[in-house]
Amino acid sequence: MKIKVNEDLQKEREKCTFNIEELTYFLDGGADKTFSRRKLESFFLSDLNLKDEIPMEYLSHKERYEAAVRKSCILFKKVNEWQQNDDSGSNSMDIYKSLLGGSVGSAIIKDGSPFAVHYVMFIPTIMGQGTLEQQGEWVGRAFSNQIIGTYAQTELGHGTFIRGLETMCTYDPATEEFVLNSPTLTSYKWWPGGLGHTCNYAVVIAQLYTQGKCHGIHPFIVQLRDEETWEPMPGIKIGEIGSKLGMNSTNNGYLAFDNVRIPRMNMLMKNAQVLKDGTYKKSVNDKLTYGTMIFVRVLIVRDLVSNYISKAAIIATRYSSVRRQSELKPGAGEPQILDYQTQQYKIFPAIAISLAYKFAATWLWNVYNDVTSKLEEGDLERLPELHAMACCLKAVSTADAAVAVTTCRLACGGHGYMNCSNFPNMYAMASATETYEGENTVLLLQTARYLMKACQDAKSGLKLTETISYLNNFKSLRRNNWSTDLDCICNAFLQVAGG
Repeated sequence: MKIKVNEDLQKEREKCTFNIEELTYFLDGGADKTFSRRKLESFFLSDLNLKDEIPMEYLSHKERYEAAVRKSCILFKKVNEWQQNDDSGSNSMDIYKSLLGGSVGSAIIKDGSPFAVHYVMFIPTIMGQGTLEQQGEWVGRAFSNQIIGTYAQTELGHGTFIRGLETMCTYDPATEEFVLNSPTLTSYKWWPGGLGHTCNYAVVIAQLYTQGKCHGIHPFIVQLRDEETWEPMPGIKIGEIGSKLGMNSTNNGYLAFDNVRIPRMNMLMKNAQVLKDGTYKKSVNDKLTYGTMIFVRVLIVRDLVSNYISKAAIIATRYSSVRRQSELKPGAGEPQILDYQTQQYKIFPAIAISLAYKFAATWLWNVYNDVTSKLEEGDLERLPELHAMACCLKAVSTADAAVAVTTCRLACGGHGYMNCSNFPNMYAMASATETYEGENTVLLLQTARYLMKACQDAKSGLKLTETISYLNNFKSLRRNNWSTDLDCICNAFLQVAGG
């Protein structure tokens, strides 16, 4: 069936003064990547089995989860089919991220996938913090979905304050096992995606005790449910936490332990180790344990923020092109609301920041890959900078995304309040990013602490990294003549930030 484009919308498109395909290639990273993206989108979005028979807003909590599981299973089968026939050299992990959290996935499973954490956190944690032997044991089974995992860190009583986690993991040298316990109600793991019903394994972050001493938090692989019956394993208390503002098919859950024993080699030991006799071998850097959190914060900026803002801006722009309001001159007809400056003030900044965060996210992703590759060589110099940048961009970009989505919704009047506009769901998804993987206020304070230390380094004449070199401007603040060229604008930002 041929779709007829609204006349006003078509006229606006015809007014475009630049080459749309050229810009698309630039944003995608090249014509070949645009071709691959469109091919992938067509392959998945054209599948009628992935369409909703009933809009999700009319489904019960249980039905939303079941629909998300059904779609996820179809997606996994189609991923295998795609990889068998794809000759573009697509990265498997990037495909999964696109389908479970990116633009394609959010179009198919609007309320969050119960399998997302399995691919975005469970597998990357094993790959990043497990030994080669442990990776060989677990990663293949995880990628083939023989086991489904989640990442259990946050507790009912502790979230961003990771050092305060209460879950205990005590080593028993007599049996060469760790014993997991949840000593208090507040020590229950709370929020892990997929934990409610979907997962049978988890990377559990717990306080390590060996030879009578606590050595802080460490990651452990724990089986939660029987691989055949899916019944909870002995000593495991597990379930779903209930309905939320959004992400209601993500299947968030709770988890507690009562003397649960796991083998010694279920502690991920790439960085720190516990030997058979209980001797603890310290990691070269305690912050290496936080690698998964940094990774996910980078992904939030790269795969979610720009998408939420750009989707909101597109919906509002199209609406503003076809909606007409208030005849300004008798008999002249009602103008498009896009022509009102007040409407432009709402939409144009959203378009601009969606692009700004896309470029910033690409830069941050490249920095992440560069720093983590050097970690393998024992070079930890830029790890604090990466942590600070991930904290800062995650906090600032997610806050801007929530505001931008709301602003664009308001630009659509009452129509933006309807579920069919997708704004209510989009706002729930965007605002959630302000809280998970580090509450924004805390992340901004961590960023400020890093900047204050860097400022002291600048005053002491120490060398600063490129991203904070502007702090040297405290020595040379000066008033320059203003012009609208890029050099002047950039210099003004450096002056303000450095001062």
